Amino acid sequence: MSKNEILLIYDKECPACDYYCQLVRIRESVGVLKLIDARDNSDVLAEITELGLDIDQGMVLKMEGEVYYAADAIHVLALISSRSGVFNRMNYWMFKSQYLSTICYPALRFFRNMLLKILAKTKINNLNINDNSRF
Repeated sequence: MSKNEILLIYDKECPACDYYCQLVRIRESVGVLKLIDARDNSDVLAEITELGLDIDQGMVLKMEGEVYYAADAIHVLALISSRSGVFNRMNYWMFKSQYLSTICYPALRFFRNMLLKILAKTKINNLNINDNSRF
């Protein structure tokens, strides 16, 4: 990972997650956003697993050696995002507040999990959790 490379690890099989990640743009002065499918077995997923982060319950943003998870990831993305385009302006205004990000993220995760259940998508289960009640 280069110094200005920012990694966003998410479930590419989730249409909502993929749509969000494809649309989000960060300011060029911050770095280059690299999207990583959490379903690919990668070193960064192994690192996330080692940290005990359940990728099924939140996306991960890795930037400048720091790891941001779930609501924190979407909040930091909003702060470093470009303000160009309607989507990115809305993303900034909605998630620039840590408080609002923390309040909204569980609802977003709930709808994501329901969407995956409707689409019959399997969990990534990077922590090998046998809890079926999350969907």
